[in-house]
Amino acid sequence: MIRYTLVCEAQHGFESWFPSSDSFDAQAARGLVSCPVCGSVQVGKSMMAPSVVRTDRGSRTPPAPAGLSSEAGSIPAAPHTTPQLALTEPEQRLRALRRAMREAVTRNADDVGTRFPEEARRIHYGETETRAIYGEASLDEARALVDEGIAVAPLPPASDDRH
Repeated sequence: MIRYTLVCEAQHGFESWFPSSDSFDAQAARGLVSCPVCGSVQVGKSMMAPSVVRTDRGSRTPPAPAGLSSEAGSIPAAPHTTPQLALTEPEQRLRALRRAMREAVTRNADDVGTRFPEEARRIHYGETETRAIYGEASLDEARALVDEGIAVAPLPPASDDRH
């Protein structure tokens, strides 16, 4: 197995494992290798320094940044990013749906920030106009809202959140 550091046309860096170099080339040519961040199939191998074990201290040398080559030409190396797992097609679809849901909520609802529990109660008990809201609540605050019969749901994390 070979671990490649890959980068897409939008400069998102990620890693993936392949049985051989030919396997990567075949999968990339068929559009089966895609960026886990943006879904682009314009992906190429980033140049990587080989893992070399130092005999004087037994440590490995850190990889040096370099450029990327692809059949379409040369793409500069992506800035250092946290390695990400290559996602399967269902996982990519799920991320896209979560991203679309978050965008729909943030576009069509009022952000009430940390006032979310109080504002949700005011709406539920008819003390203010009914409208869609989102904001922040601790787990205990969310449980208390549910116990009062107030429907709440967590908002999926933003696409740039890595946890």
